[in-house]
Amino acid sequence: MTADTPQTAHQHSAPITQDVVTIPRKLPEGGRVNLVGLTRDQLRDTLIAAGTPEKQAKMRVGQVWQWIYHWGVRDFALMTNLAKDYRAMLAERFTIELPEVVTRQISDDGTRKYLLRIAGGHEVEAVYIPEEGRGTLCISSQVGCTLTCSFCHTGTQKLVRNLTAAEIVGQVMVARDDLEEWPQQGVPKEETRLISNVVLMGMGEPLYNFEAVRDAMKVVMDGEGISLSRRRITLSTSGVVPEIARAAEEIGCLLAVSFHATTDEVRDKLVPINKRWNIETLLNTLREYPRLSNSERITFEYVMLKDVNDSDADARRLVKLISGIPAKINLIPFNEWPGAPYRRSDWERIEAFADIVHKAGYASPIRTPRGEDIMAACGQLKSATERARKSRAQIAAEAGLQG
Repeated sequence: MTADTPQTAHQHSAPITQDVVTIPRKLPEGGRVNLVGLTRDQLRDTLIAAGTPEKQAKMRVGQVWQWIYHWGVRDFALMTNLAKDYRAMLAERFTIELPEVVTRQISDDGTRKYLLRIAGGHEVEAVYIPEEGRGTLCISSQVGCTLTCSFCHTGTQKLVRNLTAAEIVGQVMVARDDLEEWPQQGVPKEETRLISNVVLMGMGEPLYNFEAVRDAMKVVMDGEGISLSRRRITLSTSGVVPEIARAAEEIGCLLAVSFHATTDEVRDKLVPINKRWNIETLLNTLREYPRLSNSERITFEYVMLKDVNDSDADARRLVKLISGIPAKINLIPFNEWPGAPYRRSDWERIEAFADIVHKAGYASPIRTPRGEDIMAACGQLKSATERARKSRAQIAAEAGLQG
């Protein structure tokens, strides 16, 4: 995820039936259940199980939902349209829990990067990127990643576990807290949303954590809460072919593909999931994507790597490969990180590549590097904090300098 480059997320690689642990919803704190991340149906079942009469359940769900997701309230005592004894019951049985902000950094260009601590002491990242007329929040779906995309910093971090729906929604809520974007009662509603778009381009492969991502996006898209439309949400995948159509049907958001190469030989190295589902298989699946249209194009993400995938021949192959697919191609200058095996393509080379793509009839915006002064490429801040906690001896040992 980057404020500028998908060193992002889609660093994925394992069968869909991977053995990944997802933590239970119950919190250690008195066994109270976290309401964040529950879909409306799940919230209804949870409230009924706690003693809410079935006839009242729909109304109670609407009330609690609005307090949590529209007003951003965390204290049940402040939910004033609920009876006092009902509020007391909620406080006894439930909690409204978000990830803890470990570090917040603000770039000179306004990009905000959050290192967040979740259950088990694990850490993930989210990045907010303000632009003229819009603000994009890039969120994570896993701790680490199963995939080992060689250009991606998260790919150097082992997968620990999937995030829960609560931890995914929680990233959006934490950012709204920091930006003070929750509406206030009696205050006129702002016309411009600070967080106008959400992209699942952070740590992890979203389609390897499908159910939690789907449920979290149902919460984010709900019109009576955070209320982002499905066309304001983009899910980026490295190419988990069997789940792509399912994403269209069960989530309905826009799709981006972490593509990055025009031959299987190069993509096998950059995006190893290609060995499982190669370029031809991936593109055939994208041609059948249920929501594909000129108004809902697929975004092909293409990180520009010097002397690896940035030749004129690559550009010509790219437009030939995607011929017939309504698409745009985001060209992403590589966000270099310490020890990275690649370098960013020269600017003149990127522009020449973009020109070939543009003349073939595809939008080919060059993404402006953002947040480089705060290591905004996905995984960089987490790695930096881990390095800071280690002794010189540990670092030396890991680097093979001690035997």
